Amino acid sequence: MSRTQRGRALSRLRRSPGTPAGRPSGGPHNDIDLKGHCERSEAISAYRLLPLLLAALLFAAAPGWAGENDTGQKLPRFVSLRSDQVNLRVGPGENYPIDWVLTRKEMPVEITKEFENWRMIRDWQGTEGWVHERMLTGKRAVVIKGGIRTLHRQPDVASPAVARAEPGVVAKLLECRADWCRIDAADHTGWAQRGDLWGVYPDEVVQ
Repeated sequence: MSRTQRGRALSRLRRSPGTPAGRPSGGPHNDIDLKGHCERSEAISAYRLLPLLLAALLFAAAPGWAGENDTGQKLPRFVSLRSDQVNLRVGPGENYPIDWVLTRKEMPVEITKEFENWRMIRDWQGTEGWVHERMLTGKRAVVIKGGIRTLHRQPDVASPAVARAEPGVVAKLLECRADWCRIDAADHTGWAQRGDLWGVYPDEVVQ
């Protein structure tokens, strides 16, 4: 998929009509396939190069932009998007050009730097940029990564499956126990292995 084709991130449910080959145990007809992808659209400008170069020079010259923590909160940390239209700018201010537009509300992002009311964030695909703090919320979410992942009723691989989630599905993060996290994807709650999720740290306690 080309960068210019990236648009609104989608997630939807598809109830399987039967039992496909390789389906996990736990009910042949009631498993749910969760489909989705988290994407971003690029802000295109014919004169984009010059503003980017100017922003890079200003960024290098300004003190305090190299990761200072203005709020006293831990850096880095995970949050989520408050809106389905979030502009990623090349610098911390509305006078800086827009580089990307994130279009998936509640998608998790990682705050890596802070400057006054602006936050540098990174999404699960590695895209970075500056957003105003009002565009972020402390609600926790995760993105399914890797291949198709099974959600289990209990934090055990032998537990019955309640759903299968494709890479890019966004889910609410409810809690984590050791190597497992309980998530809610499109109103289907189950346990997924922590290593299959983007949006939670390896040793982070979530309750």
